[in-house]
Amino acid sequence: MTTNNPIDLFKQSDVLTRLIFINVGIFLLVIVLDIFSALTGVGLTNFFIDFTALPTDGLKLLTRPWTFVSYMFLHQGFMHILFNMLWLYFAGMLFREFLGSRRLLGLYLWGGLVGGFLYVLIFNLAPAFSDVVAISNARGASASVMAIVVAIATYRPNFPVQLFFVLRVRLWIIAVIAVLMDLLALRGLQSNPGGHIAHLGGAIFGYMYVQALLKGNDWTEGIMDVVDKLEDWVKGRKRPKMKTVHKQKQPATKTAYGRQTRSTAQRVSDQQRMDDILDKIGRSGYDSLSKEEKEFLFKFSEKD
Repeated sequence: MTTNNPIDLFKQSDVLTRLIFINVGIFLLVIVLDIFSALTGVGLTNFFIDFTALPTDGLKLLTRPWTFVSYMFLHQGFMHILFNMLWLYFAGMLFREFLGSRRLLGLYLWGGLVGGFLYVLIFNLAPAFSDVVAISNARGASASVMAIVVAIATYRPNFPVQLFFVLRVRLWIIAVIAVLMDLLALRGLQSNPGGHIAHLGGAIFGYMYVQALLKGNDWTEGIMDVVDKLEDWVKGRKRPKMKTVHKQKQPATKTAYGRQTRSTAQRVSDQQRMDDILDKIGRSGYDSLSKEEKEFLFKFSEKD
């Protein structure tokens, strides 16, 4: 059954769509606050931004620790949110197909946290920012998005992408260009240096995350456990306590596995099929897949 209720649409959507909904929803809230502030003279927008943006001032940060999370969903400029959401959709779709929605959310949060931490650290340590450290703040999903872009480019570097319906380039080239643009923008420290620092923090974490994942270490597990507990607390439900008898770590492969509930033979069969599909994508692009192959790819990634 389809519905036009925004709340029902949000509940029925996947993680990637929810992330976009939240970012756009908060952006629209800021617009409403701007209009109300202009009509009444009450500075609600400034209060909201001060409450949710990530400050570099140490005393402010101590009283607003939640801003390490809230800032990564906050946008004011239209072009800012437009490009961030386009990048998030593009990279998030690929990441979800190969590594699953759960890891996507975990990496979004970790990328934003690491990018925000690097931004605060450098602004407080570098003499170049001593005059503005007391008044600076960060906002936007860019660090989280950069983590996802670099992560999927690290995981599938030779995956072909069609740009502007004309150019066909590999993912690693897009990631390298994005990182180089941030590095070049930092040379003069004139155009949003804090944002570019946060971007680089997210990019570094995205690369390190995939390197660890390929060795069998999924760094998103811990933060997603916290998300699960928060979700349970909000919904007032309790999860049954499970006792882990034995857990064997296995290196991650170039395919996305679900939880270890299937037989070894079935996992090997699914792995071979996934490898064949990925090779086909590498040769001819995603559009060359049959409907059944696309469904298999989607269902397989959702098991993560």
